[in-house]
Amino acid sequence: MTDLTGLPLTSTHWGTYRARVSNGRVQELYGFEHDKDPSPIGPGVIDVQDGPTRIAAPMIRKSWLDHGPGAATENRGADPFVEVSWEEAERLVGDELNRVRREFGNNAIYAGSYGWSSAGRFHHAQSQLHRFLNCIGGYTKSVFTYSFAAAEAMVPHILGTYRAYLHTCTSWDSIIENTGLFVAFGGVPLKNGQIAQGGTGNHIQRENVIAAKEAGIEFVNISPLRSDVLESVNGEWLAARPNTDAAILLGIAHTLYSEGLHDEAFLERYTHGFEKFVPYLTGQSDGVAKTAEWAANISELPADTIRDLARRMAATRTMISVSWSLTRQDHGEQAFWAAITVACMLGQIGLPGGGFGFGYSAVNYVGGRFPRLPGAALPQGTNPVADLIPVARISDLLLKPGETFEFDGVTRTYPDIKIVYWAGGNPFHHHQDLNRMLEAWQKPDTVIVNEWCWNSLAKHADIVLPCTNPIERKDIALSPCDPYTVSMSKLVEPFAASRNDYEIFSGIARHMGVADAFTEGRNADEWLSWIYEETRTRAAAKGYEIPTYERFQKDGWFKTAAPAEPTIMLKDFRDDPVKNALSSPSGKIEIFSETVDGFGYDDCPGHMVWREPMEWLGMADKPYPLHMISNQPKDKLHSQLDHGGKSRAGKIHGREPVMLHPGDAAARGLAAGDIVRVFNDRGACLGGVQISDEVRVGVLRMSTGSWYDPVEPGTPGSLCKHGNPNVLTPDKGTSRLGQGPIAHSCLVEVERFEGTPPPVTAFDPPEILPA
Repeated sequence: MTDLTGLPLTSTHWGTYRARVSNGRVQELYGFEHDKDPSPIGPGVIDVQDGPTRIAAPMIRKSWLDHGPGAATENRGADPFVEVSWEEAERLVGDELNRVRREFGNNAIYAGSYGWSSAGRFHHAQSQLHRFLNCIGGYTKSVFTYSFAAAEAMVPHILGTYRAYLHTCTSWDSIIENTGLFVAFGGVPLKNGQIAQGGTGNHIQRENVIAAKEAGIEFVNISPLRSDVLESVNGEWLAARPNTDAAILLGIAHTLYSEGLHDEAFLERYTHGFEKFVPYLTGQSDGVAKTAEWAANISELPADTIRDLARRMAATRTMISVSWSLTRQDHGEQAFWAAITVACMLGQIGLPGGGFGFGYSAVNYVGGRFPRLPGAALPQGTNPVADLIPVARISDLLLKPGETFEFDGVTRTYPDIKIVYWAGGNPFHHHQDLNRMLEAWQKPDTVIVNEWCWNSLAKHADIVLPCTNPIERKDIALSPCDPYTVSMSKLVEPFAASRNDYEIFSGIARHMGVADAFTEGRNADEWLSWIYEETRTRAAAKGYEIPTYERFQKDGWFKTAAPAEPTIMLKDFRDDPVKNALSSPSGKIEIFSETVDGFGYDDCPGHMVWREPMEWLGMADKPYPLHMISNQPKDKLHSQLDHGGKSRAGKIHGREPVMLHPGDAAARGLAAGDIVRVFNDRGACLGGVQISDEVRVGVLRMSTGSWYDPVEPGTPGSLCKHGNPNVLTPDKGTSRLGQGPIAHSCLVEVERFEGTPPPVTAFDPPEILPA
């Protein structure tokens, strides 16, 4: 095989690659030689590095350019654009920011700018945006993530922190050596494990799942999708009704308690409030015992199966994995709290291979035994604006200025937003009920985006500033959750007039008189050197020796040695719960939280509960009998590279696949390859039929990521021709505590599309007029 190690490196969220470059283009991307399971997503960038989807120059929506801020906002998504110079674009952006700051204050600028952006320690779009805006007085921000917002709010009340344990889940080597039963609520989806924030040098999930099976571990996949666990491990599939994980866990907890299988000593020493949870579990407090039969009626799993699973979990070393997707349902706080409660009852937390974990294979790093290199990043400065929203409340923010909302025990007020500035993300992918969001999107005076391609966000903006993508700039891929640090080469020159985000913000900062504050006198290369040297200093203080910057650039990468011992989550706490007390109010695992109870939220009381999803209410009277699972796609990261060859090859007649059980397809007279309309009272989209018994009866799977493509651009309620499932999903918070998204609580119907389907135009650029 040809030696590729002399080729330059680049890194992405889906892996590290060697690049063959000629004639000013990347011709091939090859998986990094140390990656045992490279992702096929990366090469999708090759055919879209140039061409009609790239944004060639700064663009201004014509109505905005002709008539100013707030003009014809209902035409966002439909208006043509006019090309302008960078000098003109910098003036327009700077003057508009100054107008809004002067007339309304900095809290009228919303720049949560949620999204995964790209790998690279310096050219991280949100960091660049936030640093720039902090130089001019700040902005209204968002907190938490679409991935697991409910857990980010809930778990700190239980364990004292969430992120610390997310990044230190028990490592696969401990599981392989010690675990007997791996119970996966939401599965262990290897397609998700292709991804790691900040880049990865080696994909570890597949080899570890296989090794776990070879070690004799039994897998139980509790999911409406069989494919959520690798087929070759022959896992037991419990095809539960979606959104019923908390009820199943309560049925398990009741069996453990009623049969005396719970660990009373562990509960006494390491937990707080179990005695306040028991009356709810037994039905003493509400008259409803949470028995296996009760859980069976909700989940549609047999009661004997739930009881048997509880007994098996008590009889062997058990790892409970809760997928991040469990948080993205109505009352998404409850499944994680329930899993932690059951793990406490089993008494195996802090033991090798036992306890619970947050989403094995949700991303590549979960379950890894990695050094935690203390990497530096671009300093963002201080944001003096106190206003914030939970990340998934963007439509409420724009539609309800001045109204109050509850969030994690605090009553807050939505500010009146005049400017939305987005860089490195796409709300037309992430957010729910896109028709409602489209109405909200008409409210601000001005929408500014930094974007490299004509996706749905760029088409719905007023000012579009063309940025580079990772193959067009130099950077450092460095993650505390991956042992490989990679020098990302600039492989090709920037497309047309595109600039990197640092150059974009430097230019606007010059116009606004804050260039010195933003740049601190450094160019991009000098910032990269600063970030590396700062990392090297911090690493040395932690006992890590890393090469000089010059050596690193020459070698292209280095690997930091793994810790000597496997990671066992909460081992220190188990060893000494006084010396190593948690940062929860009690210092213990809070099965009952006085803090949460004190909030007085009926949708999230002081211990875990079962709450029926609002989408189910009156379900018998609704014409939407199918539960839609809009999971993460296997051929792209969110909507990134949807226009690339890998993603487009998986579409059916150019549209997002819709997987149905054979029985559900037959009942509707549908055949594989049919174009169908998926609909509910929030919206409708088209898709192409797949038929498989890999999906549970009564469930439809339509993955996220297809670029929003309405028949009538700019018109709320218009049919999405391409298949974006978020025109169907509800826009409601998980509870007043977490306010997370609930995309997985969605009911729909499907029917064959009659007539000639409209052509997909998602990847066509908008009309661009001469200046």
